Amino acid sequence: QVQLVESGGGLVQPGGSLRLSCAASRSIYTIYAMGWYRQAPGKQRELVAAITSGDTITYTDSVKGRFTISRDNAKNTVYLQMNSLKPEDTAVYYCHARTIATNDFWGQGTQVTVSS
Repeated sequence: QVQLVESGGGLVQPGGSLRLSCAASRSIYTIYAMGWYRQAPGKQRELVAAITSGDTITYTDSVKGRFTISRDNAKNTVYLQMNSLKPEDTAVYYCHARTIATNDFWGQGTQVTVSS
């Protein structure tokens, strides 16, 4: 089992920045990949960014150059730095972890709203 706790969401103006954090309940050395998904109203959940234990990183095209995913193994935490935010980034953001045994775990979600 892996418990994931997200923080850092909120309301921000277009062009602004936010940093999301996801703290895992156990060492992320034992987790194959961690990432961030988002779900906007009326839309399917989509992958935003992911990072593997080997530091392979993936971004969805719409956030490339604006978002940065990183991990702090000592703190069992993964971050998503979001810059140049746009209204279309508004969604609930979920932290995700996949173990080596291919079990999936999700956080409770944190709301990000980009609006003037």
